[in-house]
Amino acid sequence: MDENNGNREPPPQTATPFASLRYVEHSRLVMKKHPDLTEKWLQEKIQADPGLLGLGEVDVKDVERSQPHAGRLDLLLYDAESNTRYEVEVQLGATDESHIIRTIEYWDIERRRYPQYDHVAVIIAEEITARFFNVISLFNGFIPLIAIQVNAIEMRDAVTLVFTTVLDRTTLGVEEEEEPDKPRDRHYWETRASHDTIALMDALLGLVREIEPGANLKYNQSYIGIVRGGVVSNFVSFRPRRQHVLMELKIPRSDELSQRLQEAGMNVLTYRIRWGLYALQLDKEDLEVHRDLLRELIQLAHESYGL
Repeated sequence: MDENNGNREPPPQTATPFASLRYVEHSRLVMKKHPDLTEKWLQEKIQADPGLLGLGEVDVKDVERSQPHAGRLDLLLYDAESNTRYEVEVQLGATDESHIIRTIEYWDIERRRYPQYDHVAVIIAEEITARFFNVISLFNGFIPLIAIQVNAIEMRDAVTLVFTTVLDRTTLGVEEEEEPDKPRDRHYWETRASHDTIALMDALLGLVREIEPGANLKYNQSYIGIVRGGVVSNFVSFRPRRQHVLMELKIPRSDELSQRLQEAGMNVLTYRIRWGLYALQLDKEDLEVHRDLLRELIQLAHESYGL
């Protein structure tokens, strides 16, 4: 307190957390009326970075996927960790009945053709209308469907996209031969994963080579398998992500092994019954702590595969 005038001194000024940030004015663009922001442009942006949709770490399985007597599905996405495929339809402007029916039709075709996966219909539009919710309510939650509203935002000389989930999925309830995967290269996976997880995959390959010295990586679009002497031998496969590596091992399920993995503190995802494999989510610490156990699992997969 100032002894001369009895007034308190003003508190010192502190900068707010956002004081250094620059505000940029923006405006929403209506893509349906814009000459450059076409449906194809939007689809390509999603294809380049499907993480924009907020569905997790999904892979692009197919684009403009032909449907028997029913046109083409815009995008087919795949989440390896949950074994879920997303049938995605994109529309500029507001949702309409024909778009809704087409999305559900494509979802139904895919789930019948490939019942070994969980399937979720995804509809993307600039405006999710009240009419849409009225139509969807007729299905009484029996169709797993996600509705995502997309806005194109102009900020000076740049454009960005904002995706907002306005309706989240509703949960529903003989392995077919897996359709051929498209070949890719190491660079493709380096852009999708991270330096650390690619290095972790290489270290795991080192364990594989202790069991099978001739093993090499075979890069595909949705997973990285094993090839030995030019022959595909996927007793082990990998799906490196940004933060971890999904490692799949073809081992028959047993309560004893499942309990061992649980007691060891391994992050085991749902056992893939139709493929007969364990799926583990691994990071660098797992390799350090569970190296012997991982080597044992690789040995079991190698033997189960008949090698």
